[in-house]
Formats: sequence, C-alpha cells, structure tokens
Amino acid sequence: MRKLSLFSILAVMLLTLSCNGSHPHHPHPVIVAKILSDQLADGDIALDPVQQTYTITNGPNTLYFGIDDSDPNLPEYRAFLDFPLDGSTGEAVIPLNARIVSATLEIFINEVSFAPIVPTLLDLVSYPIAGLRAEDFDLAPFLSQSLDFFASDEGHFVSIDVTPLMQKAQSLGLTDFQLRFVLDFDAIIGFAGIEDLPTDPNTAPLLTVRYQL
Repeated sequence: MRKLSLFSILAVMLLTLSCNGSHPHHPHPVIVAKILSDQLADGDIALDPVQQTYTITNGPNTLYFGIDDSDPNLPEYRAFLDFPLDGSTGEAVIPLNARIVSATLEIFINEVSFAPIVPTLLDLVSYPIAGLRAEDFDLAPFLSQSLDFFASDEGHFVSIDVTPLMQKAQSLGLTDFQLRFVLDFDAIIGFAGIEDLPTDPNTAPLLTVRYQL
C-alpha cells in the first residue's frame, strides 16, 4: 500500500512539472541575432577645449574617440554607435520579453595613435537617431564598463563582451542599443578610430545577441 502511494505521488509531481513546461530536458532554446550598426545614426563629437566648441559628425566612415595630439588645442573626440533592436533597419529583432544570455560587440580598429594603450569607458546612452547633439558629449550614461585598446589592435577586429550593457538596455525597454566610446578620465592622451563603412559589412560594427524567450 505504501509503495502504491509513493508511486502515485511521484506520478502527480512529474505530470505537474510537464504541464508547467519546466522539465529539465526541455530548456528554452537560445536564439542568436546579429545586428549591424546604423551608420547614419553613428557619429562622433569633438570638443575643442580652447574655443569650447563642438564639431559633430554624423555617419562618417571612421568614428574617432580620444584626444587628438596632432592638434595644438588637443580636441577630445567621443564616438557613438547605434544598433536598432526593433528591426527598423532590416536587421534582426530583439523582442522586449527576451532574456539576454550574452551580447558581443565586434569592431574593426583602423587607427590607434599617440599612446600604446588607450584606456576607454564604454557607456550605454540614449541619443536621437536623427542626429547627435552637443549635449550628447556629456550625456549621463545608464551604465558603463571599462576596457583597453592597444596599438596592436590597429588593422584588426576587436571583440568586446557587452552583456551587462545589453541586459541593462533590455531592462529599460530601449528600442536602440546605443554606445559611446570615451577616453578614460584618468588618461592623458590616446586616440583610436573605428571603421564604419556601410558598403562593407565585413568590417562594419556588429552586435551579436544570444537570448531566450
């Protein structure tokens, strides 16, 4: 009698797990989405510290960030990348209910100047896709992470784990994943360029997101 009762209880538990879709042998599949940046919404901003003026460039073929030591005024550049998450540019869609497993940014570095190491802050921000504004230079980020670029990166691809930033963007319900590259505030000098050719998707900035529904 006791064996029969235990068997009945076990059968009910297995049936309940099956109905709830939580059977350990049937996990939710991981979906991989690849999104190229929107070159028209990408850009950089240069601040001339002497004149206190901003030079905004929307949609250039190279995005610059850091301090330009070749200019006597030492202007500081900050670069911006935009990745639409809603499919508005024909790229993959990241549903608002998706659970982000991982996210990776791949960029092609075509210049590293004035320093062997360029310490960088990568900020999650939100700016108008219609065009950058001067105030976006000092826009308060939602979240930041640090990384270094090296002289040896010039002419090569660099892969960056941006999972925490993508998870934050998803929690905020952002329709665009927008990043700003800033020379670390403790750095004196350093300059880098990111290739952003819309006619060459092989070197265009690429966001790869792995998620579950």
